[in-house]
Amino acid sequence: MKMYDEKHIKNVVLIGAAKSGKTTLAEDMLFEAGIISKRGTVEERNTVSDYHEVEHERGNSVYATTMHTEWRDYKINIMDTPGLEDFSGEVASSIRVCDTAVLLLHAYNGVEVGTELIWDYVDRYNKPTILAINHLDHENANYSLVLEQAKQFFGHAVTVMQYPVNQGPGFNAIIDLLKMTMYRFPAGGGKPEKLPIPPEEQEQADRLHNELVEKAAENDDALMELFFEKGSLDEDEMRQGLKIGMMKHQVFPVFCLSARNNMGSGRLMGYIDNVAPSAVEMPPEQTEDGREVPCDPAGPTCLFVFKTLLEPHIGKLSFFKVMSGELRTGQELQNEKGNTTERLNQLFIADGRNRQPVDKLRSGDIGCTLKLKNTFTNHILNEKGFSAQIDPIHFPPPKVRVAIEAKNKTDDEKLGEVLSEIHMEDPTLEVEYNRELKQVILHGQGDLHLAVTRWRLEHIYNMQVEYLPARIPYRETIQKPAEASYRHKKQSGGAGQFGEVFMKIEPYYEGMPPYKEYTVRDTEEIALNWGGKLVFNNCIVGGAIDTRFLPSILKGVMEKMQEGPLTGSYVRDVRVSVYDGKMHPVDSNDISFKIAGMMAFRDAFHQAAPQLLEPVYDLEASAPDVMMGDIMSELQSHRSIITGMDTHVIKARTPQAELDRLYASLRNVTQGKAKVRAVFAEYAPVPADVQKKLSEEYRKAEHENGQH
Repeated sequence: MKMYDEKHIKNVVLIGAAKSGKTTLAEDMLFEAGIISKRGTVEERNTVSDYHEVEHERGNSVYATTMHTEWRDYKINIMDTPGLEDFSGEVASSIRVCDTAVLLLHAYNGVEVGTELIWDYVDRYNKPTILAINHLDHENANYSLVLEQAKQFFGHAVTVMQYPVNQGPGFNAIIDLLKMTMYRFPAGGGKPEKLPIPPEEQEQADRLHNELVEKAAENDDALMELFFEKGSLDEDEMRQGLKIGMMKHQVFPVFCLSARNNMGSGRLMGYIDNVAPSAVEMPPEQTEDGREVPCDPAGPTCLFVFKTLLEPHIGKLSFFKVMSGELRTGQELQNEKGNTTERLNQLFIADGRNRQPVDKLRSGDIGCTLKLKNTFTNHILNEKGFSAQIDPIHFPPPKVRVAIEAKNKTDDEKLGEVLSEIHMEDPTLEVEYNRELKQVILHGQGDLHLAVTRWRLEHIYNMQVEYLPARIPYRETIQKPAEASYRHKKQSGGAGQFGEVFMKIEPYYEGMPPYKEYTVRDTEEIALNWGGKLVFNNCIVGGAIDTRFLPSILKGVMEKMQEGPLTGSYVRDVRVSVYDGKMHPVDSNDISFKIAGMMAFRDAFHQAAPQLLEPVYDLEASAPDVMMGDIMSELQSHRSIITGMDTHVIKARTPQAELDRLYASLRNVTQGKAKVRAVFAEYAPVPADVQKKLSEEYRKAEHENGQH
């Protein structure tokens, strides 16, 4: 393969809503460049991208796929990304390492739900962006309407570069305003015929061309002076101004496509070659400590690993971007996070499932390697003697959760290993081994994300699993003081067991007055691992209970607090005072007082107006104004308390028990346009009817377990 210098390597990411035509456009670009000899289709399941079995099964992209073309002395690395929100982690990592985003808009559907959500990542990383209006052959294509939607959403940066002629089923021509040429395509698509602009289009083309010249000029003072001097700009000067505008996020050029009919991709690639910035022209990468890492082939070698993939029969593939320097086969690099040295024995350029070996890769290029032992997504590999930790990919936080277990209990250990592998590939799927809830919980981006994970477990790993509702980490506390005593007595031949404990329990709060009812000989204040406190007072006088048995009483109380009397949840914020008791000179021992302490605490707890607490989250939901009423109704129907609102945002307090259902409801009523963020706020009392229901369910389960 020909080696390209850093100025002739362009990295583009294809983004857009599902069915906007990203995979088909990628296929066009590879075909036009001669990388493939025949275009595949999504329907026939034979595209270079979307080669995974799960993608064939679903008919949608699930993974981001890396490819490349070679077009007129430039190398264009292409990343085709999923359009569904549930796989937004793949989009985030691809946008992070590419230098230009090509955002596809459907000529009928316009600015869709997926478009809005994906744009957040483009905006965050400030990536130069090209807008490509695709499906202009659709029977209901409406270029003008979609262009207007784009201007409303993206603002004045939307810059018309092309407009279609004969949109709809007869679409076959584009007027290019940079070259002031009409491109007319043959029936089967491919290389167009260059023609003069028809007379009936000349007035509109001249007007739009003048707007384009002004847009190119306004991004640079020297070009603006030149424009005032000459009254126009030539093609090279316009390219210069458009590039500056793209890098400032002040120009989003608009192109026209029918990817299905292979119309327009060649002109788009020409623009990427000539105008879209290369990595060396982009601002230098920033390290976590504020230093710059320029894209310099003469600099120290630095790789950023942005994706990890496990391929059957091949093993672990690590995809990376060369941020600096030149990478050669066999080179050894340091991984500070993995605290190891990695030797890159093989380097590849990837085109979907196919990989082409290369000897070296220059700064700005994208490649992959095999079998790095301790290097994963978001890791940096540096030349020895050089240290740089680059700003990582910021993956979206999970939105839904579900408990998972293997149908065959002998597969439990294997399930843990497999889930770790899947998380390595997909950091947006978080795996939690929750000891409190006694469940393995998957946290994902949505129901589809979890469904695809289950498909992979069953079809790739041959594991049958069950999804169950994830339990809620409730807490228990009390609302008033109560006293109880318990005598533990057991005699069954030989040494017996005897211990009697009298205790008082009270709700604990910060700053509460000292205990005065009895003399406090000793106090232990314990910050509980699950939140809240336990204050334990020793008020024993006259030797009623030997001091050496107090730790056992405390141990019994703590054990019961780890499985609360009300629902089996952790207990918090209680002050316990042991003020009397009895012991036996022979039969009293640690186990006797541990049991007596545990049972006395249980009995007192039930008399102290027990209160169940639930985790509550601060939630923000934003959406277009017209949807605010629907969002408000959904929040209120899911036990949310509205805490504030403005034009586009509603703030609320929502119980965790309602969050999973709420996400799904908001997605439905807003057609996915709501952006929802939730952060843990506090534990708050549950409604009385909810407490009663949960308590009865717990007692019933205890009874059934006792019967068995």
